[in-house]
Amino acid sequence: MKLFFLFLVTLGVLQSCSTKTDQNSALMTIFDDYKEYVMRNFPEGATYEGDHRYENRLTDLSEIAENKRLDSIRNFITRMKSIDTTMLTKENKMNYKLVYSMFEETIEAAKFQYNLIPLTQQDGIHIGFPQIIESQLLKTPADYEKYFERLKGFDKQVNDVIDNMKKGVSLKIVPPKFSMEQVLAQIEGIKNTPTDSIPFMQPAQSIDSSWKTEDKKRIVNELTSIIDTHIKPAYQKLYDYISKDYLPYCRTEDGVWSMPNGEERYRFEIKHETTTDMTADEIFKLGISEVGRIQLQMEELKQQIGFKGTLQEFNKYLLSDSAFWYSDKQKMLDDFGTILRTIDAKLPSLFGRLPKAPYSIKEMEPYRAKSAPQAYYYSAPEDRSRPGYFYVNTYDLPSRPKFTMTALAMHEAVPGHHLQIAIAQELKSLPWVRRQMGFTAFVEGWALYAESLGYETDMYKDLYQKYGALTFEMWRACRLVVDAGIHSKKWTREQGVQFMMSHASNSELDTRSEVDRYIVWPGQALAYKIGELKIKALRKKAEKELGAKFDIKKFHDAVLENGAIPLSILEENINVWIAGMK
Repeated sequence: MKLFFLFLVTLGVLQSCSTKTDQNSALMTIFDDYKEYVMRNFPEGATYEGDHRYENRLTDLSEIAENKRLDSIRNFITRMKSIDTTMLTKENKMNYKLVYSMFEETIEAAKFQYNLIPLTQQDGIHIGFPQIIESQLLKTPADYEKYFERLKGFDKQVNDVIDNMKKGVSLKIVPPKFSMEQVLAQIEGIKNTPTDSIPFMQPAQSIDSSWKTEDKKRIVNELTSIIDTHIKPAYQKLYDYISKDYLPYCRTEDGVWSMPNGEERYRFEIKHETTTDMTADEIFKLGISEVGRIQLQMEELKQQIGFKGTLQEFNKYLLSDSAFWYSDKQKMLDDFGTILRTIDAKLPSLFGRLPKAPYSIKEMEPYRAKSAPQAYYYSAPEDRSRPGYFYVNTYDLPSRPKFTMTALAMHEAVPGHHLQIAIAQELKSLPWVRRQMGFTAFVEGWALYAESLGYETDMYKDLYQKYGALTFEMWRACRLVVDAGIHSKKWTREQGVQFMMSHASNSELDTRSEVDRYIVWPGQALAYKIGELKIKALRKKAEKELGAKFDIKKFHDAVLENGAIPLSILEENINVWIAGMK
């Protein structure tokens, strides 16, 4: 009898273990299937990630394809609902929670029909597609044939985009007029470029020297023909539709409040970008408070520097004196390199774990530089076939001040975006979908927090660079006011520009580019300050509770060890870490 009882207990344990294994394995299968779904449905993204199986394809931008993708997400949700979460490991419970929420949010977002505004001055196929040359595999003649097939598919993408915009017009889901005027200028910058200088032609100029002469000639001739018969006519068609048929229907009001379901749309954007339940009013008030706090610090530093005028006069002086900007873009790029090498040497004092992926500085392409920010970061693919890129905008050098360079480099490269994203990619204990998650409040909050690390590493020994760091922080505080002001309080575009100009020391060109970005990308600008304040608050709490036991390297590793996560989960994790350190 006793032996039989032991047999039943053992059988129960084995069945329980098997069930747990089955549920965790089933979840991993869903995650694997989702990765395959992403690679197959977004082939340009697959190329960017180093998956070269779909090099001859482009994303289907039609409404039919969009609906099929939503059906696929609903199917993933159904499959996840079948998982018994009580049987999951602690790590997989977290994975489940985050991925399930992501799927649900994708379905929720669909009602706002973002695909009906497929182009803005910040993104879209018109400026996104030329970047494919940075990641497309081009080593053999067969690789070039795939590239050619991909280029020929651009006609369909343009047709689909036009169809989406036509439907957007019928539903009054359209972008602001100024945005499309900038898009037209961007399209002109590509379609009017001579064929031998257009970005798509660059691969013909870097053909392997070992190739046969006839192969080289054939590639050049075919690529020239494709650009002249497919790419340029497609750009012209897009230009003609926007300029003649679309522009008259674009919005003249700037805020998202003027769109169908505008208030609901902005609430969704706030929650999506900040991972909080803050209201627009709360964000606006927080912005005003932060602007006042930082302004006092700027005033103090201005006096320390010895400038006798007002803060606005000091800002004007910094932007107008040629000593504070470059006349040679190569010198600017070289100086960024010097700054980053100095930061690199200091990283071991701040982090226990550093990324293996390298990064490099890259000049922003001319066709998108005018409407682009001062800089941005493009991550390395997971296969590490190329480095991460710290893109620097060299358009209109007098509008790119020297005194913000250190803070900018620390934000976009290290210890900001490159360090955080590369480490997340290297967390092989996490499934791919988790490594790819980019909660904006975490990612941008970390990058803004990274700027503040310059104070404790002597990166701001130069008082002007220190002032530049404060102006960057002020800029992010102003974003809270301007974003909420435009999208909730019905501020105009010009009101946003004037508020920024009166508080932050960015150039007018950069300020207008920034405000235009907030208008077409509602809520995204809120994530920086809100995320940074949460990370700073958690560090302050850890320092207070741990006292002498506080280790900055361990704290940073704890913040980054789970990749990008919502702020509420970050807080839970750090509280557990603090308890463990005690």
